[in-house]
Amino acid sequence: MARVSNFNAGPAALPLPVLERAQRELLEIQGTGMSIMEHSHRGKAYEGVHDEAIALLRELLGVGDEYHVLFVQGGASQQFAVVPMNFLGAGKSADYLHTGNWSKLAMDEARLFGTVRVAASTEADRFTRVPRADEIDIDAGAAYVHITTNNTIEGTQYHQVPDVKGKPLVADMSSDFLWKPFDVSRYALIYAGAQKNLGPSGVVLVVARKDLVEAGRKDIPKIFQYRTFAAANSLYNTPPTFAIYLVRNVLAWVKESGGPAQIGKWNEEKARLLYAAIDARPDFWRAPVAKDSRSTMNVVWRLPTEALEDAFVKEATKAGLIGLKGHRNVGGIRASIYNAVTVADVKNLVGFMDAFAARNGG
Repeated sequence: MARVSNFNAGPAALPLPVLERAQRELLEIQGTGMSIMEHSHRGKAYEGVHDEAIALLRELLGVGDEYHVLFVQGGASQQFAVVPMNFLGAGKSADYLHTGNWSKLAMDEARLFGTVRVAASTEADRFTRVPRADEIDIDAGAAYVHITTNNTIEGTQYHQVPDVKGKPLVADMSSDFLWKPFDVSRYALIYAGAQKNLGPSGVVLVVARKDLVEAGRKDIPKIFQYRTFAAANSLYNTPPTFAIYLVRNVLAWVKESGGPAQIGKWNEEKARLLYAAIDARPDFWRAPVAKDSRSTMNVVWRLPTEALEDAFVKEATKAGLIGLKGHRNVGGIRASIYNAVTVADVKNLVGFMDAFAARNGG
């Protein structure tokens, strides 16, 4: 078996030790005579995995008792609706910072439940950067402020937490959660689809301040209330048990690797190597993102022609460099270098890029 270098945007690469552990435990876990996939979510074997995943996350990020840690389903796209469903309503307004495709979809859903106010937007610059501090105008009456911390399609990322003037900050961190240490206390609610940095598709992690959850609406279906999942330790209905098992494995790997601090060092090295290769040949590789907004997770760039971009993707795929085609909405090239992508993978990509450019007049 030959493992490829996986630069897919999500579902994305998983750490090899995580997959190997799952392989060892697939048929039987903890001497129970059956797979974790066959266990009841009410049984001790699964509940041990479930509780360990929550405990590991609290430990790795220093999540205090004032927060719930929840596992929910429906993807981050469902959270676009669930957040305003819980915290908006008639006569209420929320501020959104508009930085691309995913923030637009989040705003579209929120408008079904209350007033959406755009507190900042970089649409005029084709979303090639995130808003500057002086461009953000927070409404004193906002129920919450919503941001997308990393934009997978546009290749931008916040490198400073925006000042939201004391309003509850809600963050879609689907594509950069746990990429390095961060201060959870700056946020009122965080949600993240697992399929980038945390595990496989099928489960969403929510870290939510308890007071915000309790202040949420009660006139919506129970299945969409955060308090329902909080009261039941995310076991209100059958959770995606195997996905959460793999999240547990990923979090254990993060801890064994040296924690978020070490993961952050690796991620910064990967981004430095890749952006340096792009910047070294500005007449051949073109990075459209403002340097102070460049994503550490999703690196996007263009070549002189679309024909060269197609050739680059095809040749890279043959070389075992997978998932480099840019999003269908914007084209170009994209390398998603999430936590499980190794420094060696990025060095392989940089070497291929240098050789490709040399062959094609770069």
